[in-house]
Amino acid sequence: MARALPLDEIPVFGKNNLPDKDTNLSDGAIFLIDKPLEWSSFDVVKFLRKRIRVKKVGHAGTLDPLATGMLILCCGKATKSISMIQDLPKVYTGEITFGKSTTTYDAEGEVTEEASWEHITKEKIVDVLGKEFTGTVEQIPPMYSALKYGGKKLYELARKGEEVVRLPRQVTFHEHEILNFEPPRLTLKIKCSKGTYIRSLARDLGEALDSKAYLSGLERTAIGDFLVDDALTPHEMGDQLKEIWQS
Repeated sequence: MARALPLDEIPVFGKNNLPDKDTNLSDGAIFLIDKPLEWSSFDVVKFLRKRIRVKKVGHAGTLDPLATGMLILCCGKATKSISMIQDLPKVYTGEITFGKSTTTYDAEGEVTEEASWEHITKEKIVDVLGKEFTGTVEQIPPMYSALKYGGKKLYELARKGEEVVRLPRQVTFHEHEILNFEPPRLTLKIKCSKGTYIRSLARDLGEALDSKAYLSGLERTAIGDFLVDDALTPHEMGDQLKEIWQS
């Protein structure tokens, strides 16, 4: 059985480094992709697979269609190392809107409840984040997620109107920083462990502040030391690869 390649032995391709026409991508490579809005993570995998001529391509951590930002794709022998990338801490910039909750905990779902938000202040947010969302905490995943229950994905059950009890999972919030607060919208930078749902954070923060909230925008800006500033959109990467293969 092939061993997982150490991350520092895998070539990384993005804005500042691209393969040449003699690069054997089957030997393993990492592609840094800036996922556009409304693309699924698998949409990106399919798009790149057609352009790099390698069958084995996978992503190292799903992004919801309404989220943008860093999506790491591995190809060839590097797919054995995907779990190493998934274990790295993530950094997000999220917009949280207070006053409403939705079925999906984000802007894609239907509004389920409304509540006042005028009492929320920046000072209260800082206090609650420090007390309840710092370090290792227990978080309940949303029903609209790819986690499985009885062999089926939770979102498949949710779309049928079913809801099951989800056990809380331990996640870690390493850092958070308020970037902007213009009520009822909060822009928050979060550094967290793998398995953290920022949608659940939005929902839980609203509850902790005696209101409701949902995630109205999300960008993943980093996975470990891999930065979205070094990434290319799928079309940009495709155009660059086409130019390389035809040169």
